[in-house]
Amino acid sequence: MHPQRTGTLAVPGATLHYETLGSGPVLLLIPGGAGDAGLYAGMTPRLATRYTVVSYDPRGLSRSPLTGPPDAIGAEEEVSVWSDDARRLLDLLTPDEEAVVLGCSSGAVVAVDLLARHPRRLRRVVAHEPPLLELLPDPAPHRALFAEVRELLRTRGAEAAMARLGEGLAHGAVERAPGPATELPPGIDEMTPRMHANLPVFLGRVLRSFSSAVPDLAALRPVAHRLVPAAGRDSRLQIPLYGPAARLAELIGSPLEEFPGGHLGAVECPREFADRLLAVLDRPSPPRDRRVTAPSEWSLPEGGLDGAGRGRGAGVTQVIAPSGGEALAD
Repeated sequence: MHPQRTGTLAVPGATLHYETLGSGPVLLLIPGGAGDAGLYAGMTPRLATRYTVVSYDPRGLSRSPLTGPPDAIGAEEEVSVWSDDARRLLDLLTPDEEAVVLGCSSGAVVAVDLLARHPRRLRRVVAHEPPLLELLPDPAPHRALFAEVRELLRTRGAEAAMARLGEGLAHGAVERAPGPATELPPGIDEMTPRMHANLPVFLGRVLRSFSSAVPDLAALRPVAHRLVPAAGRDSRLQIPLYGPAARLAELIGSPLEEFPGGHLGAVECPREFADRLLAVLDRPSPPRDRRVTAPSEWSLPEGGLDGAGRGRGAGVTQVIAPSGGEALAD
């Protein structure tokens, strides 16, 4: 296995810190929340036996400083800008070959946008629990929670805001008996203070804008065989976490894949999560023609969703992913 290497990449408005480990096809890991390249430290060595694993600090987080004008540095972050950053990393590290991608949480929102806008760069994308609230039948309560969290950040600070976010997302979470204490991988342990410092960026400039993004379903359906919507088994009753992934799978005509653990499965059970990821990536792509009946717990709103992911008129219970040639962007 090749040793870990680090580098930087200048992109418009920022300088990205990235890390690579292993050899073989590129597997890009896009962190979510306030995490950075260290988020996946528990699984990277296992994945690196098969792939060149690339992880990085998203712009404005940890070791990836913003370099734009002062009036732009505090602005709301944009999903398309972050997916362009990911595409530029791929252009640098695997310019002539397709890559595979895992994104978790807000990183999964970036991964979905990356596939919609640059499908020729990607062989498979696993999007684990993207909080795409606009796909839910009733996103309003979850929007209100995230707005309250941002206001708490402004008035009472990051600790109070995170406490409210955790409380708001706890409904339906699986409670497990505490197991024996395990030592955190060095990469995660080292990330903890950086993650804490990143909270104002995540809570104030990422959470609302990324969770309100509407995926481009018209661009995703022709490449649905490359997209793997995924969610944690322990998240099944957590509507804003499991629900959007289930709805995305339904809308593009792909099966929903369940992974070990919950929203933080990649951190909580890294070995099992990595094994599941490798198995999913090894599997042949499903047929592009697929008819999916909406599960009752995630039934479509009356009239279903249009190509932009918004409601429309008559009752619809099934979604068909179109067949034929791929109308690829990029």
